[in-house]
Amino acid sequence: VSVLVIACPCALGLATPTAIMVGVGKGAENQILIRDAESLEIGHRVNAIILDKTGTITAGKPSVVSIQWSVDSEQSSLRASLEQSNLTHSSASPPSGGWGVEILLSLESKSEHPLAEAVVKFLKEKGVQSIDLESFESITARGVKGKFEGKTYFVGNSKLLSENGIPIPSELESEAQLWSEKAQTVIWFADEKNALAILGIQDQIKPSSKSAIAKLQNSGVEVYMLTGDNQQTAKAVADEVGIEHFKAEVMPSDKSDFVKSLQEKGKVVAMVGDGINDSEALAQADVSIAMGHGSDIAMDVAKITLITSDLEKIPKAFRLSHLTVNGVKQNLFWAFIYNMIGIPIAAGVLYPINGFLLDPMIAGAAMAFSSVSVVMNSLRLKNLKI
Repeated sequence: VSVLVIACPCALGLATPTAIMVGVGKGAENQILIRDAESLEIGHRVNAIILDKTGTITAGKPSVVSIQWSVDSEQSSLRASLEQSNLTHSSASPPSGGWGVEILLSLESKSEHPLAEAVVKFLKEKGVQSIDLESFESITARGVKGKFEGKTYFVGNSKLLSENGIPIPSELESEAQLWSEKAQTVIWFADEKNALAILGIQDQIKPSSKSAIAKLQNSGVEVYMLTGDNQQTAKAVADEVGIEHFKAEVMPSDKSDFVKSLQEKGKVVAMVGDGINDSEALAQADVSIAMGHGSDIAMDVAKITLITSDLEKIPKAFRLSHLTVNGVKQNLFWAFIYNMIGIPIAAGVLYPINGFLLDPMIAGAAMAFSSVSVVMNSLRLKNLKI
Protein backbone atom coordinates (compact mmCIF):
# COMPACT_ATOMS: atom_id res chain seq x y z
CA VAL A 1 0.00 0.00 0.00
CA SER A 2 2.83 2.41 0.88
CA VAL A 3 4.44 1.78 -2.52
CA LEU A 4 1.20 2.58 -4.37
CA VAL A 5 0.64 5.75 -2.32
CA ILE A 6 4.16 7.16 -2.60
CA ALA A 7 4.43 6.25 -6.31
CA CYS A 8 1.53 8.56 -7.17
CA PRO A 9 2.99 10.90 -9.84
CA CYS A 10 1.13 14.03 -8.70
CA ALA A 11 4.31 16.09 -8.38
CA LEU A 12 5.42 15.10 -11.88
CA GLY A 13 2.08 16.21 -13.27
CA LEU A 14 2.37 19.57 -11.53
CA ALA A 15 6.02 20.28 -12.32
CA THR A 16 5.66 21.86 -15.77
CA PRO A 17 2.16 23.45 -15.79
CA THR A 18 2.61 25.25 -12.44
CA ALA A 19 5.90 26.85 -13.55
CA ILE A 20 4.44 27.84 -16.93
CA MET A 21 1.31 29.28 -15.32
CA VAL A 22 3.33 31.40 -12.89
CA GLY A 23 5.64 32.48 -15.74
CA VAL A 24 2.71 33.63 -17.88
CA GLY A 25 1.30 35.55 -14.92
CA LYS A 26 4.67 37.16 -14.21
CA GLY A 27 4.85 38.21 -17.84
CA ALA A 28 1.43 39.85 -17.66
CA GLU A 29 2.57 41.78 -14.57
CA ASN A 30 5.41 43.16 -16.68
CA GLN A 31 3.15 43.98 -19.68
CA ILE A 32 4.31 40.94 -21.63
CA LEU A 33 1.35 38.90 -22.88
CA ILE A 34 2.31 35.29 -23.62
CA ARG A 35 -0.24 33.40 -25.69
CA ASP A 36 1.74 30.23 -26.29
CA ALA A 37 3.63 28.34 -23.57
CA GLU A 38 6.01 27.01 -26.22
CA SER A 39 7.41 30.50 -26.81
CA LEU A 40 8.07 30.80 -23.07
CA GLU A 41 10.02 27.54 -23.19
CA ILE A 42 12.01 28.48 -26.33
CA GLY A 43 12.68 32.14 -25.55
CA HIS A 44 15.82 31.55 -23.47
CA ARG A 45 17.42 29.70 -26.41
CA VAL A 46 17.02 32.58 -28.90
CA ASN A 47 20.39 33.57 -30.35
CA ALA A 48 19.23 35.76 -33.26
CA ILE A 49 16.54 38.42 -33.24
CA ILE A 50 15.15 40.38 -36.19
CA LEU A 51 13.68 43.83 -35.62
CA ASP A 52 11.46 45.72 -38.01
CA LYS A 53 12.38 49.42 -38.16
CA THR A 54 9.17 51.42 -38.41
CA GLY A 55 7.06 51.09 -35.28
CA THR A 56 9.50 48.72 -33.59
CA ILE A 57 12.82 50.53 -33.31
CA THR A 58 11.13 53.85 -34.08
CA ALA A 59 8.04 55.26 -32.39
CA GLY A 60 5.73 54.52 -35.30
CA LYS A 61 4.55 58.14 -35.46
CA PRO A 62 6.13 59.50 -38.64
CA SER A 63 5.76 63.14 -39.60
CA VAL A 64 6.67 65.22 -42.64
CA VAL A 65 9.75 67.31 -41.84
CA SER A 66 10.91 68.33 -45.33
CA ILE A 67 9.34 68.98 -48.72
CA GLN A 68 10.78 70.16 -52.00
CA TRP A 69 9.15 70.61 -55.39
CA SER A 70 11.00 70.35 -58.65
CA VAL A 71 12.20 73.65 -60.09
CA ASP A 72 10.31 72.66 -63.25
CA SER A 73 6.97 73.03 -61.46
CA GLU A 74 5.06 76.11 -62.51
CA GLN A 75 2.61 77.20 -59.80
CA SER A 76 2.96 77.85 -56.06
CA SER A 77 -0.24 77.17 -54.17
CA LEU A 78 1.66 75.67 -51.23
CA ARG A 79 4.48 78.22 -50.99
CA ALA A 80 2.79 80.54 -48.50
CA SER A 81 1.89 77.81 -46.05
CA LEU A 82 5.37 76.31 -46.19
CA GLU A 83 6.99 79.66 -45.52
CA GLN A 84 5.12 79.73 -42.21
CA SER A 85 6.78 76.45 -41.17
CA ASN A 86 10.31 75.25 -40.62
CA LEU A 87 10.19 72.75 -43.46
CA THR A 88 12.88 72.52 -46.11
CA HIS A 89 11.70 73.75 -49.49
CA SER A 90 13.10 75.40 -52.58
CA SER A 91 10.11 75.55 -54.89
CA ALA A 92 6.88 74.75 -53.09
CA SER A 93 4.81 74.47 -56.23
CA PRO A 94 2.38 71.94 -57.66
CA PRO A 95 2.81 70.79 -61.27
CA SER A 96 1.14 72.46 -64.19
CA GLY A 97 -2.63 72.42 -63.94
CA GLY A 98 -2.56 73.50 -60.27
CA TRP A 99 -3.79 70.15 -58.93
CA GLY A 100 -0.46 68.70 -57.75
CA VAL A 101 -0.95 69.00 -54.00
CA GLU A 102 -4.57 67.86 -54.23
CA ILE A 103 -3.60 64.81 -56.28
CA LEU A 104 -0.84 63.97 -53.81
CA LEU A 105 -3.33 64.18 -50.93
CA SER A 106 -5.92 62.10 -52.79
CA LEU A 107 -3.44 59.33 -53.57
CA GLU A 108 -2.08 59.16 -50.04
CA SER A 109 -5.60 59.25 -48.55
CA LYS A 110 -6.34 55.94 -50.25
CA SER A 111 -3.06 54.31 -49.23
CA GLU A 112 -2.89 52.07 -46.14
CA HIS A 113 0.81 52.66 -45.54
CA PRO A 114 1.63 54.38 -42.19
CA LEU A 115 3.86 56.93 -43.96
CA ALA A 116 0.89 57.94 -46.10
CA GLU A 117 -0.97 58.92 -42.94
CA ALA A 118 1.82 61.37 -42.12
CA VAL A 119 1.54 62.99 -45.55
CA VAL A 120 -2.26 63.22 -45.31
CA LYS A 121 -2.08 64.80 -41.87
CA PHE A 122 0.51 67.32 -43.02
CA LEU A 123 -1.38 68.39 -46.15
CA LYS A 124 -4.73 68.65 -44.39
CA GLU A 125 -3.14 70.87 -41.73
CA LYS A 126 -2.10 73.14 -44.64
CA GLY A 127 -5.71 73.35 -45.79
CA VAL A 128 -5.32 71.16 -48.89
CA GLN A 129 -8.51 69.48 -50.14
CA SER A 130 -8.64 66.07 -51.82
CA ILE A 131 -10.20 65.46 -55.22
CA ASP A 132 -11.83 62.48 -56.92
CA LEU A 133 -9.43 60.24 -58.79
CA GLU A 134 -10.42 58.26 -61.88
CA SER A 135 -8.54 55.17 -60.69
CA PHE A 136 -6.26 54.03 -57.87
CA GLU A 137 -3.83 51.11 -57.45
CA SER A 138 -1.57 50.08 -54.57
CA ILE A 139 1.78 48.56 -55.60
CA THR A 140 3.39 46.31 -52.98
CA ALA A 141 6.72 47.59 -51.62
CA ARG A 142 6.70 50.43 -54.14
CA GLY A 143 3.85 52.88 -53.48
CA VAL A 144 0.60 53.86 -55.19
CA LYS A 145 -0.58 55.24 -58.49
CA GLY A 146 -3.78 56.82 -59.75
CA LYS A 147 -5.30 58.70 -62.66
CA PHE A 148 -6.67 62.22 -62.78
CA GLU A 149 -7.91 63.85 -66.00
CA GLY A 150 -6.43 60.96 -67.97
CA LYS A 151 -2.94 61.40 -66.55
CA THR A 152 -1.20 58.88 -64.26
CA TYR A 153 0.45 60.03 -61.04
CA PHE A 154 2.75 58.07 -58.72
CA VAL A 155 3.64 58.31 -55.02
CA GLY A 156 6.22 55.98 -53.54
CA ASN A 157 9.91 55.17 -53.42
CA SER A 158 12.57 55.77 -56.06
CA LYS A 159 12.17 52.22 -57.40
CA LEU A 160 8.60 53.04 -58.38
CA LEU A 161 9.86 55.87 -60.56
CA SER A 162 12.73 53.94 -62.11
CA GLU A 163 10.50 50.97 -62.95
CA ASN A 164 8.16 53.32 -64.79
CA GLY A 165 10.94 55.10 -66.65
CA ILE A 166 10.43 58.44 -64.92
CA PRO A 167 13.59 60.62 -64.86
CA ILE A 168 14.69 62.19 -61.58
CA PRO A 169 16.00 65.79 -61.64
CA SER A 170 19.50 66.15 -60.23
CA GLU A 171 18.45 68.76 -57.65
CA LEU A 172 15.82 66.41 -56.20
CA GLU A 173 18.17 63.44 -56.24
CA SER A 174 20.92 65.28 -54.35
CA GLU A 175 18.42 66.61 -51.81
CA ALA A 176 16.94 63.14 -51.31
CA GLN A 177 20.44 61.79 -50.66
CA LEU A 178 21.02 64.38 -47.93
CA TRP A 179 17.68 63.64 -46.28
CA SER A 180 18.33 59.89 -46.33
CA GLU A 181 21.65 60.41 -44.54
CA LYS A 182 19.68 62.21 -41.80
CA ALA A 183 17.50 59.06 -41.33
CA GLN A 184 14.58 60.60 -43.22
CA THR A 185 12.43 58.39 -45.44
CA VAL A 186 12.05 60.02 -48.86
CA ILE A 187 8.69 59.84 -50.64
CA TRP A 188 8.57 60.66 -54.35
CA PHE A 189 5.65 62.26 -56.19
CA ALA A 190 5.65 62.12 -59.99
CA ASP A 191 3.51 62.16 -63.10
CA GLU A 192 4.05 60.03 -66.21
CA LYS A 193 7.04 62.07 -67.38
CA ASN A 194 8.64 63.88 -64.46
CA ALA A 195 9.42 63.67 -60.76
CA LEU A 196 7.45 66.55 -59.28
CA ALA A 197 8.37 66.60 -55.59
CA ILE A 198 9.99 64.80 -52.68
CA LEU A 199 8.84 64.67 -49.08
CA GLY A 200 11.10 63.81 -46.13
CA ILE A 201 9.42 61.81 -43.38
CA GLN A 202 11.06 61.17 -40.06
CA ASP A 203 10.06 58.74 -37.33
CA GLN A 204 11.75 59.34 -34.00
CA ILE A 205 13.72 56.44 -32.52
CA LYS A 206 12.27 55.19 -29.24
CA PRO A 207 14.31 56.23 -26.17
CA SER A 208 14.56 52.59 -25.05
CA SER A 209 15.69 51.12 -28.39
CA LYS A 210 19.43 51.65 -28.05
CA SER A 211 19.70 50.32 -24.48
CA ALA A 212 17.44 47.31 -25.22
CA ILE A 213 19.50 46.38 -28.29
CA ALA A 214 22.72 46.70 -26.26
CA LYS A 215 21.31 44.35 -23.60
CA LEU A 216 20.38 41.78 -26.24
CA GLN A 217 23.84 41.97 -27.80
CA ASN A 218 25.55 41.69 -24.41
CA SER A 219 23.56 38.52 -23.71
CA GLY A 220 24.93 36.93 -26.88
CA VAL A 221 21.95 37.52 -29.17
CA GLU A 222 22.69 38.66 -32.72
CA VAL A 223 20.46 41.62 -33.63
CA TYR A 224 19.32 42.24 -37.21
CA MET A 225 17.21 45.08 -38.62
CA LEU A 226 15.05 44.70 -41.73
CA THR A 227 13.30 47.61 -43.41
CA GLY A 228 11.68 48.57 -46.68
CA ASP A 229 13.47 51.91 -46.45
CA ASN A 230 16.43 52.86 -48.61
CA GLN A 231 20.02 51.95 -47.76
CA GLN A 232 21.07 55.37 -46.48
CA THR A 233 18.12 55.77 -44.10
CA ALA A 234 18.52 52.21 -42.83
CA LYS A 235 22.23 52.74 -42.18
CA ALA A 236 21.60 56.00 -40.33
CA VAL A 237 19.09 54.33 -38.00
CA ALA A 238 21.23 51.22 -37.53
CA ASP A 239 24.28 53.33 -36.63
CA GLU A 240 22.28 55.36 -34.13
CA VAL A 241 21.00 52.33 -32.21
CA GLY A 242 24.16 50.24 -32.54
CA ILE A 243 23.01 47.52 -34.97
CA GLU A 244 25.72 46.03 -37.19
CA HIS A 245 23.56 43.73 -39.33
CA PHE A 246 20.77 45.30 -41.36
CA LYS A 247 19.05 44.93 -44.73
CA ALA A 248 17.28 47.72 -46.60
CA GLU A 249 14.64 47.78 -49.33
CA VAL A 250 13.23 44.38 -48.34
CA MET A 251 9.81 43.14 -49.43
CA PRO A 252 7.46 41.39 -46.95
CA SER A 253 8.32 37.97 -48.41
CA ASP A 254 12.05 38.80 -48.08
CA LYS A 255 11.64 39.07 -44.32
CA SER A 256 10.26 35.54 -44.11
CA ASP A 257 13.04 34.26 -46.36
CA PHE A 258 15.63 35.94 -44.13
CA VAL A 259 14.17 34.20 -41.07
CA LYS A 260 14.42 30.87 -42.91
CA SER A 261 18.03 31.52 -43.90
CA LEU A 262 19.00 32.10 -40.26
CA GLN A 263 17.12 28.98 -39.15
CA GLU A 264 18.96 26.94 -41.77
CA LYS A 265 22.20 28.08 -40.15
CA GLY A 266 21.03 26.57 -36.87
CA LYS A 267 19.85 29.80 -35.27
CA VAL A 268 16.87 30.01 -32.94
CA VAL A 269 15.19 33.11 -34.35
CA ALA A 270 12.88 35.67 -32.78
CA MET A 271 11.03 38.15 -34.99
CA VAL A 272 9.69 41.46 -33.69
CA GLY A 273 7.25 43.46 -35.82
CA ASP A 274 4.07 45.49 -35.76
CA GLY A 275 2.61 45.57 -39.28
CA ILE A 276 0.73 43.43 -41.75
CA ASN A 277 3.92 43.16 -43.80
CA ASP A 278 5.64 41.48 -40.83
CA SER A 279 3.01 38.75 -40.37
CA GLU A 280 4.62 36.19 -42.69
CA ALA A 281 7.99 36.54 -40.96
CA LEU A 282 6.31 36.40 -37.53
CA ALA A 283 4.65 33.13 -38.49
CA GLN A 284 7.97 31.68 -39.68
CA ALA A 285 10.03 32.64 -36.62
CA ASP A 286 10.63 30.32 -33.66
CA VAL A 287 9.50 33.09 -31.29
CA SER A 288 7.24 35.84 -32.64
CA ILE A 289 6.77 39.13 -30.78
CA ALA A 290 4.27 41.84 -31.75
CA MET A 291 4.21 45.43 -30.57
CA GLY A 292 1.03 46.42 -28.73
CA HIS A 293 0.18 49.34 -31.00
CA GLY A 294 0.60 47.22 -34.14
CA SER A 295 -1.91 45.73 -36.55
CA ASP A 296 -4.44 43.12 -35.42
CA ILE A 297 -3.00 40.60 -37.88
CA ALA A 298 0.49 40.91 -36.40
CA MET A 299 -0.85 40.43 -32.87
CA ASP A 300 -2.96 37.44 -33.96
CA VAL A 301 0.06 35.73 -35.52
CA ALA A 302 2.52 36.55 -32.74
CA LYS A 303 2.94 34.29 -29.71
CA ILE A 304 4.04 37.19 -27.48
CA THR A 305 2.64 40.73 -27.43
CA LEU A 306 4.32 43.68 -25.73
CA ILE A 307 1.56 45.92 -24.40
CA THR A 308 3.70 49.06 -24.11
CA SER A 309 5.71 48.54 -27.33
CA ASP A 310 8.83 49.14 -25.22
CA LEU A 311 11.83 47.22 -26.56
CA GLU A 312 13.19 46.91 -23.01
CA LYS A 313 10.49 44.26 -22.52
CA ILE A 314 12.20 41.90 -25.00
CA PRO A 315 15.30 41.17 -22.83
CA LYS A 316 12.87 40.81 -19.91
CA ALA A 317 10.80 38.27 -21.87
CA PHE A 318 13.92 36.19 -22.56
CA ARG A 319 14.99 36.48 -18.91
CA LEU A 320 11.51 35.33 -17.85
CA SER A 321 11.81 32.35 -20.18
CA HIS A 322 15.16 31.44 -18.61
CA LEU A 323 13.74 31.62 -15.06
CA THR A 324 10.62 29.65 -16.01
CA VAL A 325 12.54 26.82 -17.67
CA ASN A 326 14.88 26.66 -14.67
CA GLY A 327 11.80 26.38 -12.46
CA VAL A 328 10.46 23.49 -14.54
CA LYS A 329 13.81 21.65 -14.27
CA GLN A 330 13.92 22.18 -10.49
CA ASN A 331 10.36 20.93 -10.13
CA LEU A 332 11.10 17.79 -12.14
CA PHE A 333 14.22 17.20 -10.05
CA TRP A 334 12.33 17.33 -6.76
CA ALA A 335 9.47 15.23 -8.09
CA PHE A 336 11.84 12.49 -9.27
CA ILE A 337 13.95 12.61 -6.10
CA TYR A 338 10.90 11.98 -3.89
CA ASN A 339 9.92 8.94 -5.94
CA MET A 340 13.46 7.62 -6.33
CA ILE A 341 14.03 7.73 -2.56
CA GLY A 342 10.50 7.01 -1.38
CA ILE A 343 9.56 3.97 -3.50
CA PRO A 344 12.54 1.76 -2.44
CA ILE A 345 11.94 2.66 1.21
CA ALA A 346 8.21 1.89 0.87
CA ALA A 347 9.11 -1.43 -0.78
CA GLY A 348 11.12 -2.38 2.34
CA VAL A 349 14.71 -1.83 1.28
CA LEU A 350 15.58 -0.87 4.88
CA TYR A 351 13.71 -3.78 6.51
CA PRO A 352 16.61 -6.28 6.39
CA ILE A 353 18.89 -3.67 7.94
CA ASN A 354 16.85 -2.16 10.77
CA GLY A 355 13.35 -3.61 10.39
CA PHE A 356 11.89 -0.28 9.17
CA LEU A 357 8.70 -0.36 7.11
CA LEU A 358 7.14 2.86 5.80
CA ASP A 359 3.70 3.48 7.24
CA PRO A 360 1.06 4.25 4.54
CA MET A 361 0.12 7.44 6.42
CA ILE A 362 3.70 8.66 6.29
CA ALA A 363 3.85 7.70 2.62
CA GLY A 364 0.72 9.76 1.98
CA ALA A 365 2.19 12.74 3.81
CA ALA A 366 5.44 12.46 1.81
CA MET A 367 3.51 12.30 -1.46
CA ALA A 368 1.48 15.40 -0.52
CA PHE A 369 4.62 17.24 0.57
CA SER A 370 6.28 16.52 -2.78
CA SER A 371 3.35 18.18 -4.58
CA VAL A 372 3.39 21.15 -2.21
CA SER A 373 7.15 21.62 -2.63
CA VAL A 374 6.77 21.68 -6.42
CA VAL A 375 4.01 24.30 -6.25
CA MET A 376 5.95 26.43 -3.74
CA ASN A 377 9.06 26.29 -5.91
CA SER A 378 7.01 27.51 -8.90
CA LEU A 379 5.56 30.37 -6.85
CA ARG A 380 9.08 31.60 -6.04
CA LEU A 381 9.16 33.04 -9.57
CA LYS A 382 6.54 35.62 -8.56
CA ASN A 383 9.04 37.25 -6.21
CA LEU A 384 11.97 37.26 -8.63
CA LYS A 385 12.93 40.38 -10.55
CA ILE A 386 13.21 40.02 -14.32
